[in-house]
Amino acid sequence: MRLLLVEDDERLARGMVASLEAAGFAVDILTTGEDALKLADQEPYCAIILDLGLPDMDGLDVLSQLRARGAATPIIILTARDMMDDRIQGLDRGADDYMAKPFHPRELESRIRALVRRSQGQLDPMLRIGTLMFDRSSRTVYLDDKMLDLRRRELAVLETLMGRPGKVIAKERLSAEIFNFDDAVTPNALEVYVGRLRRKLQPSGPAIRTVRGLGYMIEAA
Repeated sequence: MRLLLVEDDERLARGMVASLEAAGFAVDILTTGEDALKLADQEPYCAIILDLGLPDMDGLDVLSQLRARGAATPIIILTARDMMDDRIQGLDRGADDYMAKPFHPRELESRIRALVRRSQGQLDPMLRIGTLMFDRSSRTVYLDDKMLDLRRRELAVLETLMGRPGKVIAKERLSAEIFNFDDAVTPNALEVYVGRLRRKLQPSGPAIRTVRGLGYMIEAA
């Protein structure tokens, strides 16, 4: 899952990115509302984390403009603990959830996953294809009741494919899910991760097929 974090506190942003990336997310960071409005229209984010105290404009105005443009991306606003009015206004203007600072990173991760599941119509945190099971809450994958050792980006690729079994996922979309715009990505980077996944799913897991010129798909049960 690829996230947009809009936060001008550099120290807080670095800490959030470290914990979110460790939990399997790809994260782009912006520090201004103007840049957030531009990039949110260009990239396929699964969720946006929006601080309300931005240097160039009120985060509530950023939120209002995003919703006025028809953006349906789940948005979590970050507020100070004592700013009840901001939280109420944020929810009224279209925020899906809020976190009061300070907060625990694991709670933020759980709230993001819950929002993304709801937005995709997938309330069950477990993805299943035959004997392959992906627990999105714990970020663990089991094949034939044995836990697989998967790296962060392997998990991201598998989660995206398992979310639409039997459907072709474009290479561009898969790349957008696992890489942020600061990553130095080689032309065959995605193919490397898909190749690793294929080997780890053998011999009893569902096959990941290459659809030439289009992308990849994982076989449905």
